[in-house]
Amino acid sequence: MTRLQKLFSSKKDLLSIYYTAGYPQLNATRVVLDALQESGVDFVEIGMPFSDPLADGPVIQQSGTQALQNGMGLEVLLQQLADMRPGITMPVVLMGYLNPVLKFGMERFLERCAQVGVDGLILPDLPLENYLEEYRPLFERYGISNIFLITPQTPEERVRKLDAHSNSFLYMVSSAAVTGAKKGLSDFQLDYFRRIKAMQLQHPAVVGFGISDNESYKTVCQYAQGAIIGSAFVKLLGQAKDLKGEIHRFISEVKNGK
Repeated sequence: MTRLQKLFSSKKDLLSIYYTAGYPQLNATRVVLDALQESGVDFVEIGMPFSDPLADGPVIQQSGTQALQNGMGLEVLLQQLADMRPGITMPVVLMGYLNPVLKFGMERFLERCAQVGVDGLILPDLPLENYLEEYRPLFERYGISNIFLITPQTPEERVRKLDAHSNSFLYMVSSAAVTGAKKGLSDFQLDYFRRIKAMQLQHPAVVGFGISDNESYKTVCQYAQGAIIGSAFVKLLGQAKDLKGEIHRFISEVKNGK
């Protein structure tokens, strides 16, 4: 059983945090990762910055631009994560776009991910069909989970197909918009959460996009096994004076309220 499978089989109300590698400074990747584990986060998604991030909102786009200017790239990120195990015990997922991974070499990238202890990849622009036809044997060979996204517009048949080919969890995008912290969840979103919950899928779902505080975190956990906070946390990183201290306070407020 993988780290992701163990986590999802043993705990509910999971809190995951997304942040951009190499932001706000190039060497911040491990500082942020260590602080998130100390704060009690259940698993993390580390963003691989890309020059054309079509699905990202302005906060994450800006962080990615800054990270690239700082010198972040896939090789640098893998080097920064090279000694994270066994000190980092929570699952670590990398999220980004397919183009840089293909340039790096898919098998080479998956092999390096396995070597440093990465548990999964989220590549929103890798279609399921391409994954099944070209890359699934490589993901399985190196023990890396390919995590699929669903949206309110994903038909039920497609959701079930993605669920059938998953081996960890489904990333449940809360809306069809780009990433970004928003206040409150709409009735449309809540209906979508209820609909997916009622499908009784084989694998758990975690909700991302628009989750920013204790209220939205607690709400989505009524319908899914956890929540992912991205833009609100990345915004905090860009403004933080005391990086570790403010990370600890942010996570405490999300989990426990003010």
